[in-house]
Amino acid sequence: MAKSASPNYLDHLGRHALRYVRPGQTLGLGTGRAAAAFIRALGHSGIKVRGVPTSNASAQLAQALGIELAELRNVARIDIDFDGADEVSPRLDLIKGLGGALVREKIVAAAARRRVFLVGAEKLVKRLGAHGNLPIEVVPFAAACVARQVHALGLRPALRRGADGAEYITDNGNFILDCGVREIRAPARLENALLKIPGVVGTGLFVGMATMVLVASPDGKVATLRPKR
Repeated sequence: MAKSASPNYLDHLGRHALRYVRPGQTLGLGTGRAAAAFIRALGHSGIKVRGVPTSNASAQLAQALGIELAELRNVARIDIDFDGADEVSPRLDLIKGLGGALVREKIVAAAARRRVFLVGAEKLVKRLGAHGNLPIEVVPFAAACVARQVHALGLRPALRRGADGAEYITDNGNFILDCGVREIRAPARLENALLKIPGVVGTGLFVGMATMVLVASPDGKVATLRPKR
């Protein structure tokens, strides 16, 4: 297992990622700790851009930092999307969703011309599923039915709950099933199988979407990974 990067690696990564930003661009603003670090770096940089946030939390942070925001429906294109990831395979396929915004993150990523993901070295895995969890967003009405069908596929679904014990609700008003998994040998096939289940809104599998992954090592260096063509 890779050693964890230093505690401030996210701030360093956020600043490092600014080299790919140009004034006037429209950026996708992801959700989670790495994305928040990038948003803070962007706000403090003074670079004038527009941001399309993937969650209410990211929108609030960007707004507090004076970053102009835009709704996806009003944007002709997104130049670059910046986000984090929970797992990254050697093929640069990803698992995302611990922050709860997987569906909006995937929509914004798909709308972007380029997609840059910021991670620590501990997020690199030999095969997706190594950390044992795959989030799935589901319609509340269908949650129990979906859970049974997901279980039939060999996953172990559990309804995500907040600190108060109540069901976790996404910004879309849906539930999340955190699905226990073993290593995923065919992520695209699993993605397709899950999306065929009525009530599944989206999964945390991001297959073939990364343009670039920036990886912080424990020594503070940042490596740039690109998909092999």
